[in-house]
Amino acid sequence: MRILAYASEKEGSAGMAKKSAEAGSRGEDVRSDAWVSLRRTSSGGPVVKIRSKVKALYGESIEELMHEGLAHFGIEHAVVTVEDRGALPFVLMSRLEGAVRRLDPTHLYSPWLPSAGPDPKPSDRSRPRRSRLYLPGNNPKFMVNAAMHRPDGLILDLEDSVAPAEKDTARILVRNALRHLDFLESERMVRVNQGQRGIDDLPYVVPCGVNLILVPKVESAEELRRFDEALHEVKREHQIKHPVWLMPIVESAKGAWFAYEIASASEHVAALTIGLEDYAADLGVQRTAEGRESLWARQQVVNGARAAGVQPIDSVFSDVDDSEGLLSSVREAKALGFVGKGCIHPRQIAVIHQGFAPTPAEINAAQKIVSAFEAAEKQGVGVVSLGSKMIDAPVVKRARHTIEQAEREGLLRKDWRKEHQKR
Repeated sequence: MRILAYASEKEGSAGMAKKSAEAGSRGEDVRSDAWVSLRRTSSGGPVVKIRSKVKALYGESIEELMHEGLAHFGIEHAVVTVEDRGALPFVLMSRLEGAVRRLDPTHLYSPWLPSAGPDPKPSDRSRPRRSRLYLPGNNPKFMVNAAMHRPDGLILDLEDSVAPAEKDTARILVRNALRHLDFLESERMVRVNQGQRGIDDLPYVVPCGVNLILVPKVESAEELRRFDEALHEVKREHQIKHPVWLMPIVESAKGAWFAYEIASASEHVAALTIGLEDYAADLGVQRTAEGRESLWARQQVVNGARAAGVQPIDSVFSDVDDSEGLLSSVREAKALGFVGKGCIHPRQIAVIHQGFAPTPAEINAAQKIVSAFEAAEKQGVGVVSLGSKMIDAPVVKRARHTIEQAEREGLLRKDWRKEHQKR
């Protein structure tokens, strides 16, 4: 994997080298993270100071890692202070690199990469995206074991969940997480920042096996095409051959109006979704549980996505303690034509999968339709009926989709036809 060097872009930086810088999180409530302070000195070589409850066990390895990092960045004289709160090596590496880049924001540093995890698997454009779990991009404690919850997609978020002053170091942490962690069967997703800052995120995440990028607050096809062109350029520079899909997020009245144009702006768009908090704010209204204020926009997204041949994905359900409300919301989304929904807590994943799964009645009806159609095909009959109802191509297509989904989710055996013929 070839990753080019890049300079940091610290918010508010004057572009000049400093004598000291820091990165990471500190405090009693911090878990799986570290705070790293880097102070440049004129002599004395590198000195590493460690504060950690597990210093007796891991202090030596942390010190060695810091020395390795300083050597990588060519820093001969400095004092590094590490406050460790159970950080894994890829996190410690992220925090030191963040401090180094803040120390000299204009220097073209070569990335300091952790060991590579399992080879990332390319994802299909039409793969299931029922659930996508948002993870704050600057908080490693949520990343490490997130894949065990088995969402269809894991989103490392660089936008709303990251404070503006921390976006520079969050990029590094997300890059290292993409490279090092095992996402199991979950699609590897990143929500980048809006506009040019999102384009600047691309060199950090694209070379490390991201499958899909969520593009926030898209309002026009031209805007998405510019992003797609920048993505293509990064892929070319880094010799990335596998597809990187896009999921534009509609979050304004203008974006909803141009839903179809956005969804069809690039062949790399795999899905279109909506962010209802920002949409409601743009309208100047409160978001309600009933959702009357957003019904038109959600229908726009569904119709725009379907017309463009991509997946329509619903917004998140914000009350993590209301499982019944979430299930009702998922079923409503399914009735509108959505095929997936965002989630902000692992406990929402199973409920979302349950809500989008075919019901026993839907599966039974689909079996009857497919069986009748296949029997008619064998007999060379052009007109197919089931009871008093005629069966046409769209009905068969929908029934086959239900069968495929039921088989994929283990709700129906692949040899169901044998059992069905006995009835």
